[in-house]
Amino acid sequence: MGVALSLGRRGLGRVWPNPNVGCVIVKDGRVIGRGWTADGGRPHAEARALAGIDAAGATAYVTLEPCAHHGQTPPCSAALIAAGVTRVVIAADDPDPRVSGKGIAMLEAAGIDVVTGVRGAEARVDLAGFLSRVTQNRPFVTLKLASSFDGRIATAIGESKWITGPAARRAVHAMRARHDAVLVGAGTVRADDPTLTVRGLGVTRQPVRIVASRGLDIEAKALRATTDEAPLWLCHGAGASLADWQGEGVETVLCETAEGAIDPVDMMKQLADRGLTRVFCEGGGRLAASLLGAGLVDDIVGFTAGLALGAEGTPSIGAMARGPLADVARYRLVETQQIGPDLMHRWARN
Repeated sequence: MGVALSLGRRGLGRVWPNPNVGCVIVKDGRVIGRGWTADGGRPHAEARALAGIDAAGATAYVTLEPCAHHGQTPPCSAALIAAGVTRVVIAADDPDPRVSGKGIAMLEAAGIDVVTGVRGAEARVDLAGFLSRVTQNRPFVTLKLASSFDGRIATAIGESKWITGPAARRAVHAMRARHDAVLVGAGTVRADDPTLTVRGLGVTRQPVRIVASRGLDIEAKALRATTDEAPLWLCHGAGASLADWQGEGVETVLCETAEGAIDPVDMMKQLADRGLTRVFCEGGGRLAASLLGAGLVDDIVGFTAGLALGAEGTPSIGAMARGPLADVARYRLVETQQIGPDLMHRWARN
């Protein structure tokens, strides 16, 4: 199962709206087949692992309950049955109503021995985006903050390139590649004119770039110039001027607004409805505050540099209307690592 989990991780950021699943086929003590969900979500891991092998009498290790419904491809449970597999070991159950329990029932009805829950906690971490989309109707959200030691993302005059070093920036590109989409607010686009693509890693499938801008009052020159490299989605409110974006190869996403800004809860619902399972938010401060305030941030990744910019610098998180300290959501420290001269620390919501 450990091998199957590692294979499944290869699909992170590459298989939405489908889950990133890994599968290993073992027969007579030997691994005879391996597979993971292909880019774009098909073929599924089980189909790839079974291709070209004799799996009669074998055991299949799968990180998620095999599907039981006909979609663009036949059910994976049926494929395992047809291949003559006699035992299936599953890490995590699939909560999708089209599958939930049905895949296991199909296997057992065919006389296959089914074992569930093997390294299930690890599988649920790897599949968190898919599980969040199915059970909460929103993607899994990672908030990345690269800041000075005193929590600033720019100087008083708006200078922000570069607070952290090249090693940290390369690590961020790798994180982008493991998410379906990269999200920023209008302020970040105005200040930095970013491309938001993954660079320097040789990736063949770029994440969707998303800008949250109620009125679409942005130029976004770098984003406009790279729509042939990576998709660009614009989340906006009613009344936004769409004329400037016609024929640009851009998808516009109408979202509800609240208090003069895009409603983050509705925005995440809209993104989930379009198939996204994992979103990597890179700021700015106002967007970060809205996501945190709405309880939508699952992981926080901080890159802290060894310099201080003072109170006059731009804070990494904007103003938040907060009640008592006891009511503030807490995150638990998962990982720390020195990357170049900077400190990376990752936190997961309790």
